[in-house]
Formats: sequence, structure tokens, C-alpha cells
Amino acid sequence: MTTITKAACIGGGVIGGAWAARFALAGIDVNIFDPHPEAERIIGEVMANAERAYGMLTMAPLPPRGKFTFCRSIQEGVEGVDWIQESVPERLPLKRGVINEIDAAARPDALIGSSTSGLLPSDLQAEMKHPERMFVAHPYNPVYLLPLVELVGGRKTSPETIRRAEEAVAEIGMKGVVIAKEIEAFVGDRLLEALWREALWLIQDDICDTETLDDVMRYSFGMRWAQMGLFETYRIAGGEAGMRHFLAQFGPCLKWPWTKFTDVVDLDDALVEKIGAQSDAQAAGRSIRELERIRDENLVGIMHALKAGDGGKGWGAGKLLADFEKRLWEKGGSPSKSLDASGPLRLVDTKVNAAWVDYNGHMTEHRYLQLFGDTSDALLKVIGVDFAYVEAGHSYYTVETHIRHLGEAKLGQALYTTLQLLSSDEKRIHFFTRIHDAASGDVIATAEQMMLHVDAKAGKSVPAPAEVMAKLKPIAEGHAKLDAPDGAGRRHVGQKR
Repeated sequence: MTTITKAACIGGGVIGGAWAARFALAGIDVNIFDPHPEAERIIGEVMANAERAYGMLTMAPLPPRGKFTFCRSIQEGVEGVDWIQESVPERLPLKRGVINEIDAAARPDALIGSSTSGLLPSDLQAEMKHPERMFVAHPYNPVYLLPLVELVGGRKTSPETIRRAEEAVAEIGMKGVVIAKEIEAFVGDRLLEALWREALWLIQDDICDTETLDDVMRYSFGMRWAQMGLFETYRIAGGEAGMRHFLAQFGPCLKWPWTKFTDVVDLDDALVEKIGAQSDAQAAGRSIRELERIRDENLVGIMHALKAGDGGKGWGAGKLLADFEKRLWEKGGSPSKSLDASGPLRLVDTKVNAAWVDYNGHMTEHRYLQLFGDTSDALLKVIGVDFAYVEAGHSYYTVETHIRHLGEAKLGQALYTTLQLLSSDEKRIHFFTRIHDAASGDVIATAEQMMLHVDAKAGKSVPAPAEVMAKLKPIAEGHAKLDAPDGAGRRHVGQKR
């Protein structure tokens, strides 16, 4: 795989700043050049939102956050880096000039991507000395969450460059889609432009206001598109006969005079003011940063739902998230490196985020169970029951859980979990987990659980192999010396099971 060890972001606005956050959260140091006097503040705020979003998105061990270095020139910014992402304003002379400067100062093998929304890569690379390593890498906002990036080569871009770019973005949790031919606005913006044009006419002609139009999208086909796109959605609409039936049934509609695609709306001052006023009302006083945080929470929720799709294998962006988390777990190292079996094992540190709380601002019940599950997963990784082990056909299944709620976890509260092994044999692991307040150490909830080692294909319990038992043994021996935890073995009336 092509791995990025250091990146540069030339331009640090909405897109460039979010690219920097995506790289940094993947553990990549980032050089940043942007002459805007408040670039550090703006990018710092974007990074804060990105870290908040990742706290909701995954419990997988993220690598140490990459370091931001704000540079005084393009030349300083691109020195010695593997990937350079240009994200300056969408003007061809400006972009071409910046890319030429990058080309002159960067290593000959450095990848150079442009965040352009529609300029042709052949036009951007026309004056470069090393045009073969330049391409369009067009992302979608917010770059740190939305995984798609369109990869478009120009006439002088080498196939090897596109291959390397596709591999590199996969390493940072993105889906690189290779566009076969360069075309203005590529694929995504072509589709968005068609929808945007029709939407402007609907507002201009007072068919609806901006909020109504957005409601039509977000309560209907927007959700379908989020998980299945356009063509697969229409395949289902064709019923058992599939896509051919759909095209036969609805194809004639294309000739009806429904659309104004060929007629461009006049964005005069009156229409701009109408849209602006309706948009202001729709925002209901929320700031851009508030709207960004709400957007991020919603996107995280959608991706979590999609991660559970297709029988738990993941679907669409959810499968991409699951695959990215798998790589993070594999690269994150086993927590066993720092474990001390003379006391309960500290296995998970986290913070209660906005997606975890109910209307009272308290952590919801199923999130407690999630934390207990994350803790048992961490134990399994310690004893060698990792993704490869599960894929080979064996695992541990939880067969019994007893939970006690002793306190409340609230929004923003830092938590950690500890696990004490109560007993184990070749088939069973019996353990007791506590959720603690990180500031005081107080116990907020406990869970007593039993897991069985199983052959997943046969659907029955079987003895664990010697290598797993060998890793479990020192924990069992250490914890056998501990006092039984308060609450272990107790059964309360009304206790959650």
C-alpha cells in the first residue's frame, strides 16, 4: 500500500482545513500554508469539530494525532512531504500558478492533488515540469467525515499516480473513485448542478421555500441515496423485473416538459435576497459552527446505522468505516503492552459525546452496554482473539449480562472502564466490568458477564486453543488474588439483563 507519512495543505479554508484534519486524525503530520491572517484560528476550529466528530464515530484506537506546522511559504510547506493537497480559490490562473510553485519545490515523486470542484486537471498541469504526478482529488465537505474523493487524471497524469493515490486515500479511511475521463465538474458536481438548477427555479417560481425543499430531500430520497445511490435505488423501484422494467415504465417521463435544465435562472438581487432571507429563517439563529456540529452528529449516526447493514457486515459508507476501524485496531497495537494484572485491567478511555445522550443530557442505557461490549472486545484483543481470529471461524460470544446503574454519565464527561476476571476455563470467561468517572474514579455502572468460546461455523461451544489460554493465564492468576468485587453474583429485582 502507498502510505502517506507527511502531507502538505496549500490553502486552509473550508476544504483545505478539513483535509488537514483528515490527515492529522490519521496520524499524519501536516504542513499548512495559507496567507490568511486568521488561518491558525480557522483551522483550529475545524480541527476541534473534527476531533469531536471522531469521538462519536469510532472507539477504534486512533494513532497519535499528526502535528500541524504553519509555514511561511509554499516552498517551505511542500518540502519533503509525500502528498500535497492544493485547495486555493477556484480560479484557473491562481491554481495553475500555485501548482507550478508546488511542482518546482516538491520531491519529484510527491503526489500533488487539487481540490478543484470542476477545473480540468489537463489545464492545471499544462505548465508543470512533472505533470505526471498531478491529479484532481475532489472531496466532499466535511472532508474529515465524508469518505468520497473523486480521482481524476489529466492527459499527462500517469496511471501509476492514480493507483498510488487510490491506495493512499484508503489508508486514511476514504473511498477513492477513479473517474475514467476528465470532464468539467467531474461526476458528483454534475449531478449536484442539475439538482441545484432545478431547485433554484422552484424557489424563484414560489413553488416552495428553502426549508420545504430541503425537507422533501431529507425525509425521502436523500436517505435512500445515503445508503444505495441512484441506480440501485431505481433497480428496486422496478420490482422483481428490476432495472429494465423501471426504465420501460418511467423512461417516457424523460420527454415530458417537467424540467428547466436547459433554462438558466437569473440569479438577480431579488432572488438572492429571497433565498438568503429564507435560509436565515431556516437556520433559526444557529451559527455556522453549530450547524456544522449538528451535521457531523447526523452523519455519524447515518454511518453507524450503515455499519450495521447487510447482517452486520456493513453497507456503503458504513462498510468503509468498519474496514477503516479494522485497520486502526490492527495498527493500534494490543493494550496488553501496558497491562498490569495485579489489579483490574484499564481497557477503554472515552468521553460521553452528543450522540450518546438522551433528552436529559444523560448517557442512554444502550451506550452503557456498548461500553461494556467495547471493554470485552478489548480483553479479547489482549488474549489474541482479534479480527483474523474471528475471520478464521472462532470467537467468544456473550451469553449472559447483569448490569447495575449506580450513577449518571453526562454529556462531555470523561470515562474509563476496568475489567476483573472472576473465573475462566477452556470454554468460559467470567468477568466483572466497571465504568468509572475519569475525574473522581467513582463507579457509575457495573456489568457481570459470561462469554463462551465458540466455533462460529458449527454453532457450538468448543475449547479455546492453547495460545489463547496462555495469554489468559497470567490475567487469571493475577486476578485470583483480588477480593471479589462489590456486586458480583448479586441479582436485584428489576435489574437489567
